[in-house]
Amino acid sequence: MNPFWEHELVQTAAYYSVVILCGIVFLAIFELVTKYKNWDEIKKGNLAVAMATGGKIFGISNVFRYSIEQHNTLFEMIGWGLYGFTLLLLGYFIYEFLTPRFKIDEEIQNDNRAVGFISMVISIGLSYVIGAGIGI
Repeated sequence: MNPFWEHELVQTAAYYSVVILCGIVFLAIFELVTKYKNWDEIKKGNLAVAMATGGKIFGISNVFRYSIEQHNTLFEMIGWGLYGFTLLLLGYFIYEFLTPRFKIDEEIQNDNRAVGFISMVISIGLSYVIGAGIGI
């Protein structure tokens, strides 16, 4: 049975499935820490929320991309992905802290696209920095 689990197609399917599941869980966590409901706002056409959420999805996926590339087991990949997600979440709180003149969540909920865009770019940018650290 061991050769079955070592086959590239099986490993790819396993990584894919786990990343999808982790992505859903991590997006649910992001939903808990924001003051708005992502999918309700996106349904209303709120582009700022769509950009911020898209950045989070890209960031999470990119962290897992590096994690898959650099580690040999599914459990190592999950561990580094969880660590990377934690750093992305920390980056979200730092972004909020470093902008005391306005509240990020309120601006994004009000469809401030400039804030949504910066939020997206921060998530994407941090995911590359986090990913580079995963490979060390």
